Amino acid sequence: MAVETARVPTTYGARYLQQLCKHWSHKLDVQLSDNEGIVRFPNAVATMTADAEALTVAVEASDDETLQRMKGVVASHLDRFAFKEAPLPFAWSKEQ
Repeated sequence: MAVETARVPTTYGARYLQQLCKHWSHKLDVQLSDNEGIVRFPNAVATMTADAEALTVAVEASDDETLQRMKGVVASHLDRFAFKEAPLPFAWSKEQ
């Protein structure tokens, strides 16, 4: 499995992850709490955790091509909900 994580500075992380998870819950398996959301795509999983200063997003996929595509999907959807702050600064890093 390939995994990359980004810590995105924003004070609205909890709001964005709530909006995004509710948006995707109509078509995908989503687990949601106040400050954490997990979205299960057909070939990937996105886990988002919010704190007072940032939204941490981890994307895990079966292969690198899917990982790269899903990072773009998650980032573009978050930018839509964060339109006042967009584009959000995603600095992706590989997990070891």
